[in-house]
Amino acid sequence: MTAEGFLEGRRLQLARGVLLQCIMGGYPPARFYGSDDGDLALIADPAQIHRLPWSDEPRALAICDADELTGESSSLSTRGQLKAVIARYAARGLAPVVATELEFFVFAPNTDPNQPFRPPVGLDGRREDGQAAFSVSSNNGLRPFFSEVYKCMAALGLPRDTFMHEMGVSQFEINLLHGDPLLLADQTFLFKHLLKEVALKHGLTVVCMAKPLAHTPGSSMHIHQSIVEIGTGKNVFTDAHGEATATFCHFIGGQQAGMADFTALFAPNVNSYQRLCHPYASPNNACWSHDNRAAGLRIPASSPAARRVENRLPGADANPYLAIAASLAAGLHGIEQELEPSAAIQGEFAVPDNLALPCTLHAALERLKRSQLARELFGAEFIEGYIASKTMELTSFFDEITPWERRVLAAQA
Repeated sequence: MTAEGFLEGRRLQLARGVLLQCIMGGYPPARFYGSDDGDLALIADPAQIHRLPWSDEPRALAICDADELTGESSSLSTRGQLKAVIARYAARGLAPVVATELEFFVFAPNTDPNQPFRPPVGLDGRREDGQAAFSVSSNNGLRPFFSEVYKCMAALGLPRDTFMHEMGVSQFEINLLHGDPLLLADQTFLFKHLLKEVALKHGLTVVCMAKPLAHTPGSSMHIHQSIVEIGTGKNVFTDAHGEATATFCHFIGGQQAGMADFTALFAPNVNSYQRLCHPYASPNNACWSHDNRAAGLRIPASSPAARRVENRLPGADANPYLAIAASLAAGLHGIEQELEPSAAIQGEFAVPDNLALPCTLHAALERLKRSQLARELFGAEFIEGYIASKTMELTSFFDEITPWERRVLAAQA
């Protein structure tokens, strides 16, 4: 809308069904969002109105809440779902603290989706061959792009902890500073939008698919989580003697209880399971461990004051609001029900059947359909609408025959 209209307070409205629009552009039946498909009001968050530094003409972006016209948050809004989870913690005098680690690939433009992605040509005139993980000079070939990314982050007020080259070809990772979950979800969303916009200016393509390249590690969005007392800021995962508390154990127990039911929320696309079915550094399990990257729930090495739980299941393709909401809601469920976790695992291990997770989108959606816990925590309207939209996407995927099927199966008797 125009700046004048925005500053005058003109209300922007949106059909409810848009919140369930699938990635191909279609919609599930109207019964999932109200047969009238009435309007929602988009209410800008005053703290999240940003002038876009990469735009040549003056433009701004406002992150909005999607509210019913009666004033309450829409149950279909993932940002609203996250705010509701945070409020449930606050009712217990607690505040969750999170940080996200987002991985992404930088590629040359890909005009033919039948062809694999390729790394871009760098300043040295060469394409990276994948030998640059954690190298101090690894982003030199893309220095103009990253220089503008850093400047735009500063202009948007996005603080960054570390930036590094990851294991994949032209794959990078950013660690955002820990803080309020809603703020971190907003920052993760803004950063992904920033990446894609700045890449277009530099003739590049940024891809946040979970697994864009075969034979290469995928991209995650690990979520680090701790809980503090409101007022004191004390980490309730650690006691006065520096030891883990019962609350810490119950939080892990809740994470384990919810991971299989919520896999479709953490891994929302067909491609998400390409990452998870190759489990190196992408653990598809609900095991927990101290500093073992093979576990879906990892306790990073840290001081007692920084004790936290890392959920390693979400991919870079996950909705940050929904993934953070699901992870925190599962942990709170464990605290409320005083759930005990399984024994911690170390070293190489076999995943017990009760801690295995769905390994396809179809299986994950079937598990979500059966989940009473998901309906209790997020409401039937949201869960049923989410399943309906994702089922449309899965059906669309199965409407196409892949090159692998033509190449390998056509010659079979």
